[in-house]
Amino acid sequence: MRLHVNIYNKEDFAAMRRAGNLAARTLDFITPKVMHGCNTAQLDKLCESFIRSHNAIPAPLNYRGFPKATCISVNHIVCHGIPSETKVLHEGDIANIDITVILNGWHGDASRMFWVGKKIPIAAQRLTKITYESLMAGIDAARPGNTLGDIGAAIQNKAETQHTSVVRDFCGHGIGRKFHEPPNVLHYGKKGEGLPVQKGMIFTIEPMINNGRAEVKILQDGWTAVTRDRKLSAQFEHTIGIGEQGAEIFTSSPKGWHHPPYTQQ
Repeated sequence: MRLHVNIYNKEDFAAMRRAGNLAARTLDFITPKVMHGCNTAQLDKLCESFIRSHNAIPAPLNYRGFPKATCISVNHIVCHGIPSETKVLHEGDIANIDITVILNGWHGDASRMFWVGKKIPIAAQRLTKITYESLMAGIDAARPGNTLGDIGAAIQNKAETQHTSVVRDFCGHGIGRKFHEPPNVLHYGKKGEGLPVQKGMIFTIEPMINNGRAEVKILQDGWTAVTRDRKLSAQFEHTIGIGEQGAEIFTSSPKGWHHPPYTQQ
C-alpha cells in the first residue's frame, strides 16, 4: 500500500508559519532563564505559561501519557527527558529543550541546545556545533528533485566525517494538524533512495548526534532515552515546509538565537 503524505497549500503554510514562530519565540523566551541552579521543572512551567499566554497549548502534555509540557534532555539524555524538580542544571551542562505548540489546530515543533554557564567543555561545544551543522545540511538537501535519502545522507555525512554518530532509533516526521504523520524522515541514508521530496510537504528534521556510539536505551519511565555509553548527546530541530526552490524554516529564532552561545543570554 502506497504511503499517503499530505501536501499542504498556501493557507496551510501560513498557519504553520504562525505555529512555528510561536515555538521559536518560546525557545527565545526561555533562553536567558537556562542557568546554573535552576531545575528542569521550573523551565517547563515557564514554557507552558508562555505558550498558554499566547492562546496555544503544549502538544506534549498528556500525549500518549507524557506528563509534562516540554521535553528537556540534559547531557547524555538523547531525547524525551521528563522535566523534574530533582533535575538541577549545573555549570558546564548542555541541555536540549524541545517545544511543540498547538496554535489554532496547527503544530509548531522545534528544539534547541543550551549551554549552562560559560565553562562548557570543548567536547560539548564541538558536539553542539556538529549537530547544528548536521541539521542545516539536512535542511539544505530538503528540496524538490531530491529524496528523503538525500536528507539523511547529508546529515550522516556531516556527523560521521567528524567522528560522531547518528542516533537511528528516532527520526523526523510529517506534521501539520497532527503532531506526527507520514513521512518518517531518517537522519541517515543513501542518496537517491526513499520518498521524493515534493512541494507542499511539511515535516521536521531533528537529528540526535552522539559523541560516542549511536546506541540508546529507554529508562524505566518509558520515555527518557539515554546513550548506552553515557557519552554526550545533542539535538536541534526545525519544522520546515517545501517550496519550489527548497525548504522554508518555520521555526527560526526571531532573535537570531540559532545555536549557542546566545550572545544576549
